[in-house]
Amino acid sequence: MNVTINRGKAQGTIIAPPSKSVAHRMLICGGLANAKSTITGINNSEDVQATLDCLAAIGVQYKHVGDVLEITGREVKKNKQIQEFFCRESGATLRFFIPLALLTGKKSIFYGSQSLLARPLSVYQGICKEQDLMFVKEKERIILEGPLRAGNFKVQGNISSQFISGLLFALPVLKKDSQISITQPIESHSYIDLTLNVMRKFGMKIEWKNERTLYIPGGQKYSPVVDSVEGDYSNAAFFSALNILGGDVQIEGLSENSVQGDRIYSKYFEMIKKGTPSINISDCPDLGPILFALAAANNGGIFTGTRRLRIKESDRCDAMAEELRKFGVSVTVNDDDVVVFPKEFHKPSEVLSGHNDHRVVMALSVLCTIFGGEIEGAEAVNKSFPDFFEKLQSVGIDVIKH
Repeated sequence: MNVTINRGKAQGTIIAPPSKSVAHRMLICGGLANAKSTITGINNSEDVQATLDCLAAIGVQYKHVGDVLEITGREVKKNKQIQEFFCRESGATLRFFIPLALLTGKKSIFYGSQSLLARPLSVYQGICKEQDLMFVKEKERIILEGPLRAGNFKVQGNISSQFISGLLFALPVLKKDSQISITQPIESHSYIDLTLNVMRKFGMKIEWKNERTLYIPGGQKYSPVVDSVEGDYSNAAFFSALNILGGDVQIEGLSENSVQGDRIYSKYFEMIKKGTPSINISDCPDLGPILFALAAANNGGIFTGTRRLRIKESDRCDAMAEELRKFGVSVTVNDDDVVVFPKEFHKPSEVLSGHNDHRVVMALSVLCTIFGGEIEGAEAVNKSFPDFFEKLQSVGIDVIKH
């Protein structure tokens, strides 16, 4: 699907979409609980559906009506048959479910897009090697077999925090206590905090022994909850960015007490508006595309801690550099930093590409409100924000799908 976005100033109010990161975590905890949970704020994004599909694979039952989901969990270790997990393009789903699949002691097979299965899984490969468990990574699938045992797990902190979260979901249900030792300075610490915050709502007890060591008591059971998914700062950022470009958009439904790392976007937007900032985004990598876009429309910027953007749905550093050049913007991409030079910022010289990446599409959409422009592959927004363009229209931006 292509979209044409005409020039315009956004004005109006939107309700922030539910947080995909929180939804993943709440669904998994609900799927591990011993009775029915009711969770409000579950949308139909492709990533959330991937997690629901994988929960169904381990025997979890759920009923989804509107944005309300009733989910009846089960004890994963009771699964006795080969399990097949279809993760689509969701990196969180894949990394969260591998430790859960290893709990059963039965063979599990994971499927996903080629780009998803190409993402690093070295942490889990290393754990399986240490515990003499099967872990076979092929081009089109991953085959593994447990059972995972409690112990002391060493994980590098400068790779995806999703590995740590995945272990946190699984380890409390083992009989013995475990510990996760993080061997490098922690990037994306906020996502670990998000996991712990959700797990505590479901009755889990996990504590930091020190700044790099998590202690996980064994023999725990998840408890059901009635709760709602909080608003998503990551996706709200795209609408807030319209205000930096002269719009007037009010965003409702965001929790002031949220531990989402992307809530820092308002600070970074102001820094971009005032000058040419140097910003480290290692703790909020999902903000990368919109920060690059705003820097291009203002006075440029230097962004460090960008390494992990290369292994998302696209290589977001190169993808954004390629598209921003169509606006007359020069971008230098290095191993762990990106430098944006505005130069002669103008209407895009050709059709823009979404690179099969929802955040790239949304960032380019924001820029198109300045000059107008066309984006191909715009359906990528379905991954996290299916009604993105409808919300963009609701604040006065003319969007034509074709």
